[in-house]
Amino acid sequence: MKQTQIHNEQPPRRYGMAIDVDKCTGCGSCMVACFSENNVPFKQDETDKLLSITWMRVYQLTNGKTFPHTEVAYLPRPCQHCAGQHEGHSPCVSVCPATATDYSADTGIVSQIYTRCFGCRYCMGACPYHARYFNWWDPVWPDGMEKYLSPNVSPRMRGVVEKCSFCFHRYQMARDKAYTEGGRKVQEAEYQTACAQACPAGAIVFGDLNDPSHAVNQIVKPDAHNHYKSGNPRAFRLLERLGTNTKVYYLSSREWVRRSGDNYRADEQPGMPGAAAQHG
Repeated sequence: MKQTQIHNEQPPRRYGMAIDVDKCTGCGSCMVACFSENNVPFKQDETDKLLSITWMRVYQLTNGKTFPHTEVAYLPRPCQHCAGQHEGHSPCVSVCPATATDYSADTGIVSQIYTRCFGCRYCMGACPYHARYFNWWDPVWPDGMEKYLSPNVSPRMRGVVEKCSFCFHRYQMARDKAYTEGGRKVQEAEYQTACAQACPAGAIVFGDLNDPSHAVNQIVKPDAHNHYKSGNPRAFRLLERLGTNTKVYYLSSREWVRRSGDNYRADEQPGMPGAAAQHG
């Protein structure tokens, strides 16, 4: 009973990411790590990328100028784990008729419960970030590969939607370990996503946005009283004017990169106060 009390007294966590676009080289290590860690299926013919499933996808951005003024940046895009303007009202969660996707008030993670999903794909239509994917086929693994699948993540069947989970199974293991050790707090290093660990440039930082001791909190400087807007002038969130209140923050010193996160008007500055309200 004492352990349960200690565990429940911990403040709610809000796991999120800070991705430094200026550090990202577009190598794709995060995508490979995500595939491997989460048993993401692939097809024999991957030429049609509209039918591919990639929980983490790296996009190439350009400033649109001609040589020698051309600049290129790479933007990794996992599920943004939206909280919504009213905490817990993520676009996908709000439309799911089967409660197959849910918002965790304890972690801030938007889950996907495959055994509840019947493939209506409302969530895909509601997601502004194209972060959800429909499984058109049962996974077919090359001979012998089934031996290398992660035992902690169930492969998905045909006819369901799947997405990035912030490697939630890793949190479950870290939480259980902490609980058996007296209900202590889960340490920052104990719960890290596969993409954050695999990034050779250190462009992805993962942790609890509500914990001042975590690196992601120190980088983002989120304002809990203003929809967790960042206090870092280099930071921006994708389509922030929609009020999705995402937990993935991007960093860049280049204004054209920050502007690419939304459709700002010519007289608007990225992240300026009231921008989201004007066009929400």
